Amino acid sequence: MTEPAAHSTAERLRHARFYGILDAAYLAPAQFAPVCRAMLEGGADIVQVRAKGVDEAGYRALLESILPQFAKGNVPLIVNDHLAIALEYPGVGLHVGQDDTPVPAARAALGPDRILGLSTHSEKQAAAALEMAGILSYFCVGPVFPTLTKPDYRAVGLDLVKTVAAMNAERLPLFCIGGINRGNAAEVVAAGGRRLVAVSDVLHASDPAKAVAEFKALITPLKKSGKVAG
Repeated sequence: MTEPAAHSTAERLRHARFYGILDAAYLAPAQFAPVCRAMLEGGADIVQVRAKGVDEAGYRALLESILPQFAKGNVPLIVNDHLAIALEYPGVGLHVGQDDTPVPAARAALGPDRILGLSTHSEKQAAAALEMAGILSYFCVGPVFPTLTKPDYRAVGLDLVKTVAAMNAERLPLFCIGGINRGNAAEVVAAGGRRLVAVSDVLHASDPAKAVAEFKALITPLKKSGKVAG
């Protein structure tokens, strides 16, 4: 079984700009490998497998269908929610929500080197994430805009992005997620969102590689001009 190679977690995340999600709510199992390949060709810096409602055997099958694409270890591969499954695959990271495995317990199980991320939906939750900067690898804030991917969550808006970005001051890599597309991504970047997550806009695209490249182009020129820093 091919596993992701080990590289510096902190270094990979510090330079990450676009986080892609392979979501079973949008993709059939046979689409995971080709869409993942396209995301990587477009420049995705980190990729997560999300499959709500899929049993563990099905989740493993989805994960193993794309695992060879991460063998060089240049791009981190993340499992959503499933700590036990992440532990079965050396080098694979974990993303948890507010109601999933507590961060300290997840870190204890994963060990010090794997990536561990957390979703936050409020200033209070973001502040709590920053208090765990020693054990978290990154955190997300959102949903920034209304999204069908998370229909039960209220959009937090650009004001929270501004607030959390200021609180964070790059202590911990921060990704903005939720309803972000190529039409509104520049607003998120202008609000301080230095790293973006997009789901439906990429997965629905006729050319996912081009979609990812276009997202990165929205960020990279700002970075070079000094408006977006490391």
